[in-house]
Amino acid sequence: MIVDIIDDEMAGEMTCYGGRIKIAAVEGCLRESAKLEPPIFSPATKAETGHDENITVARMREILGDEVAYTLESMSRAIYRLGEKLSRDQGIIIADTKFEFGRDGDGRIILIDEVMTPDSSRFWAADAYKPGQAQPSFDKQPLRDYLDAERRDGRWNGEAPPPPLPASVVDATSKRYLEAYRRITGNDLAIGGAG
Repeated sequence: MIVDIIDDEMAGEMTCYGGRIKIAAVEGCLRESAKLEPPIFSPATKAETGHDENITVARMREILGDEVAYTLESMSRAIYRLGEKLSRDQGIIIADTKFEFGRDGDGRIILIDEVMTPDSSRFWAADAYKPGQAQPSFDKQPLRDYLDAERRDGRWNGEAPPPPLPASVVDATSKRYLEAYRRITGNDLAIGGAG
């Protein structure tokens, strides 16, 4: 199947429990990790270099037109609702996530790339969820934290290639991914023939 990326990978991010979106709030109106209703749709596009560039919904409409922008937001919300419900039924809260869309050979908008994985989402344990504080998670937060520290300390500029990862970061991230898999599927993931 041929897929054209919409405007260099137009990505829609659904932030549902606070997190990636920076919101100017009056003291006491929002608490860390509190659920946001309705979820916030935050479009982004690929920057010339580096990471995704957040843009406003109005800017997305300027770039893609009202109809395509409406379709992308509607698809993002529908996919999130289904994935969040299925994951919550297994004890995982998907606090925020990112979707990427493209067009197939017939010009239809389609979902591309990974969907609701620990790489594109923040997974929290529903049984440990407590608004007002940081949440235990089953995602790549140890990796994010390590790379953020490397940038802050001037040992990495944030561009590819990333620095080598210590075994402790790889191990901590792997354990989170495996626990997310176990919770969602009810099974342990056999790796390299291991049980």
